[in-house]
Amino acid sequence: MSLLDLADASATSKGHLSSIEQGLAAITIETVERIARALDVPPFCIMTFPADDEVNRIADLARKVPKGERRKLRKDLEARATHEPAT
Repeated sequence: MSLLDLADASATSKGHLSSIEQGLAAITIETVERIARALDVPPFCIMTFPADDEVNRIADLARKVPKGERRKLRKDLEARATHEPAT
């Protein structure tokens, strides 16, 4: 998807998206939500950086799991989380 396509799909100007991308403008929650809708992803996917830490890497991988397998993955993660000692 090009920047122009994203601008059109998210009802955001191409110039504003470019400024956000270059770090010249702050991104608002409203813009995050519009971009997420345009990309058909949850808003948290716009705000996570998989290279930063393990939780973000896990979230990035979970986002890529086919929809039919997500419930099983969630149940597996819940089972693991309830068996881990509190930190």
